[in-house]
Parts: sequence; structure tokens; C-alpha cells
Amino acid sequence: MVVKSLSLETVCGITSKLPENSSPEVAFAGKSNVGKSSLINALVNRKSFARTSSEPGKTQTINFYNVNNEVYLVDLPGYGYARTSMETREKWGKMIEKYLHTSKMLKHVFLLVDIRHEPSTNDVNMYDWIKYQGFTPVVIATKADKLKRSQLPKQVKLVRETLGMEKEEILIPFSAETKQGRDEIWNIIEGES
Repeated sequence: MVVKSLSLETVCGITSKLPENSSPEVAFAGKSNVGKSSLINALVNRKSFARTSSEPGKTQTINFYNVNNEVYLVDLPGYGYARTSMETREKWGKMIEKYLHTSKMLKHVFLLVDIRHEPSTNDVNMYDWIKYQGFTPVVIATKADKLKRSQLPKQVKLVRETLGMEKEEILIPFSAETKQGRDEIWNIIEGES
């Protein structure tokens, strides 16, 4: 997709009303510091449109990025960040759940995991939970540039097995640095709009 226009249109906090958009939405879920903002920046070809942070747990809202008035990229709060209180994490969980339940325009949920590590219990729980909500998650294995090419197949297999992915479910190795996987992700998004 050629990105002609781009805006952070809506920011929803714990008490905000979710927007009723008329364009398709695709959501990005993942652990804090897995690279959701970097992925969104790579998709829209901007260096720092979605704020990246060296401090995990920065995204505490649901952010709706409007691309070309055609599709929304929806950045969900990161999970599994230890420094946030249990109460705050529960509120985020409820906020994400409400969004997954009520958005009429949500077409895909992408789950980001770090390809360098075995998916955590939180990753597995999120994967199962997305499926329980009626979506088939597309798994994006981030930070692929940090591995040697020869290590990729082994790590892809580890991620698939740990999450319990079905054969037909999609896993895309992705790198914000090299843009590996960017076109495949757009193909899936554009297939829905």
C-alpha cells in the first residue's frame, strides 16, 4: 500500500468510549517491547510516527491510526509488563477484551512475538484468548534481523509449536530494520479492505 495520508485519529484510555469506525480495522497485540510501534512505523514508512520507547509498557491506550481513510491500524496496550500494577493490567485486559468484543470493523488480529525467544506463557495465553474471541491470529515473529538466516527455520518451528498453531495458520518473520515481512502483512491487511 502506498501511504498517502496518515493520522493518529483516536486514542482510547481505560474509561474512553471506543470509536465506531466505518473503515476496516486490524489490531496488533503483543508483549511490551516486542516492537508493535516499530512494526507500525515500518508499515507506514515513517521513522517515528508511532512512538517507540526504550521503556516497556509505554502504550497504555488503544491507538487508532487512520491510513489513507481506508484502514485503521490499531495498536493495543502491551501485556506482561511487570512494573505496572495488577489493577492497571486488569483494566487494560478489560479494555482490550471490550474492543475485541465490540468492534464491528475488526478484520484481523496480529499477535507479535519475539522470534529470538520461546513464546512466553503470556504470549500463549494471548494467542489462545484471541482464538477464543473468534479470530484466527496472524503471528508476526519480530526482530528477525537479529538472527542468522540459518537460525530462522528452527525459531519459526519453536514459535509455531509453543503457541500450538495449526498448519494453515500464518506466521510471518518480520524485521523493522530490513522490512522483511512488510509486504506479506500488507497483503493480508489489503485483502480485507
